[in-house]
Amino acid sequence: MPPREDPDKLWRSEGAPSTPPPPRKTSRGNWFSMILTALVVFLLVDLLLSAFGGGRKTNIPYTEFTKQLSAGQVSEIYAKGDSIEGKLKSAQPNPGNSKQTYENFTTTRPTFANDNLWSELTTQNVKVDAEPVVKERGFLANLLISLAPMLLLIVLWIFIARRMSAGGGMGGLARKAPPKPVELAPGAKRTTFDDVAGIDEVKDELAEVVDFLRRPEDYRKLGAKMPRGVLLAGPPGTGKTLLARAVAGEANVPFFSASASEFIEMIVGVGASRVRELFAEARKVAPAIIFIDEIDTIGRSRGGGNSMGGHDEREQTLNQILTEMDGFSGAEGVVVLAATNRSDVLDPALLRPGRFDRTVMVSPPDRTGREAILKIHTRDKPLGADVDLEQVAKTTPGMTGAELANLANEAALLAVKRKDDALSARDFSEALEKVQLGAVRALVMPDADRLRTAYHESGHALLGMLQPGADPVRKITIVPRGRALGVTLSTPEADRYSYTEEYLRGRIIGALGGMAAEQVVYGVITTGAESDLEQVTNIARGMAGRWGMSERVGRLTAIPNDAQGAYGLAAAPSTLDAVDEETRRIVAECYDEACRKLVAHREQLDALASALMEHETLDEDEAYRVAGLSA
Repeated sequence: MPPREDPDKLWRSEGAPSTPPPPRKTSRGNWFSMILTALVVFLLVDLLLSAFGGGRKTNIPYTEFTKQLSAGQVSEIYAKGDSIEGKLKSAQPNPGNSKQTYENFTTTRPTFANDNLWSELTTQNVKVDAEPVVKERGFLANLLISLAPMLLLIVLWIFIARRMSAGGGMGGLARKAPPKPVELAPGAKRTTFDDVAGIDEVKDELAEVVDFLRRPEDYRKLGAKMPRGVLLAGPPGTGKTLLARAVAGEANVPFFSASASEFIEMIVGVGASRVRELFAEARKVAPAIIFIDEIDTIGRSRGGGNSMGGHDEREQTLNQILTEMDGFSGAEGVVVLAATNRSDVLDPALLRPGRFDRTVMVSPPDRTGREAILKIHTRDKPLGADVDLEQVAKTTPGMTGAELANLANEAALLAVKRKDDALSARDFSEALEKVQLGAVRALVMPDADRLRTAYHESGHALLGMLQPGADPVRKITIVPRGRALGVTLSTPEADRYSYTEEYLRGRIIGALGGMAAEQVVYGVITTGAESDLEQVTNIARGMAGRWGMSERVGRLTAIPNDAQGAYGLAAAPSTLDAVDEETRRIVAECYDEACRKLVAHREQLDALASALMEHETLDEDEAYRVAGLSA
């Protein structure tokens, strides 16, 4: 997708007819004119003050006055009581600040002064007036000076408001009319279904939309209506955005893409106007596709606790989308595709037929799908003879398309570091370890800590090997990776879509294996089992409170599925207490079982720990051979 050529335009487009954008002033020119205006206002105020103020008087000591009088510098004075105001023949240095000069002055004659001031004034031919040398301003002048700053501010504000209403904008609060969408860059290839793999069932559901956009007249003859909207729901990284672009590429129609968060502004009504502009541009080039990513940002259910009333910006924007998709105006020829990973929080009015007619679930791919995705992401990468993408797909259960693309890229980066000509199986293996386990840390541990870590990981691995139906152990290492001092990697032989109680208990026993090994060997436990305990708690709490695997709690769901939800609002307090007690019981039983098995197989535990101390890393075959078990 080409980058936006206009930063003010909130959407991107492909395949729309090209129209030259209207010329617009840059924000730099707007700010320059505003600064120039402010400078002119400052100069005008300074001139007014100078004109009506008449000049400033400097307060000087009486000794300075007598000094200037003796030097013949005083030209005229005005006296009132002991206060004397006057003017010099030429500017003289200010005694209080040598860097400044003064000409008009004021001073006070001390009562104890015993000088012949009148005689001195007569000798120096100083003019003595009956009026002040610096006259005070009148009432009108004072009023004008007082109101001038306020009037100038009002004029300046009106000037800025007119510039904003004309579309000049200030601080991004107002925008000009958006330019027409531009067509795809010359030579660029549009995304098609050939670029999408691993989710064939989803492509089949979207094929009807593509066919309708290609042959709208054939459908209209039979009275069939184009679906107004298709919602793509699924975990992050499963290819929802890629699917939307592929639909537009297959149908060969203009494609507008925007993120829902870009419609939200602090000024109410701006988001709704942007929605109107986007749909108006799409109607001009219909049939067309509008894709809104992360629509849950603005499509959440109205009237919830986060709502601020019926007129906040989020609801205004949502109401405008509802109207544009299925209102009196209609959006004939415009199909709206939207993506979200939180379809459960969307407003029911958004999901009803006539708006989003279809909800398509985009799930992580199965093993065959992962192999197809890997083939797409490695088609421009030279692969070595030992690379088996089917085996790579087998060891990556649960990975999404984005994660597989990252895996292929990490393998290519490792091959570049080794200065190889092609990607090898070793590159994919180390890239998978880096993605799943974290990068290797250069941490030097004492032998005692290394041995404790070796027993910890050996406990995980041995219980995984002994437990019936457990996932096979693929690798054991005591090389520090990420935040862990050691890692035991286990992956299933095939993708799992449901889990038995026996399997989940085996997962808990395997996760507690590290702590149990430390208890059996050393008689104490350490903080190294923190992440294991988090995993154990989640599984055991799910068994007791969500999956009906506790006789005491019963066959019901007592805790919410959403981990970020308000825990405790789904059941009575007594039921939640029972869930906690059952969770503790399940974990305690599994821990006792883990300790019994490790005591019974202590020789195999010691053998695995010794092998890890010697080699640091054991792969699947070597680990099972050391333990004396068959993989």
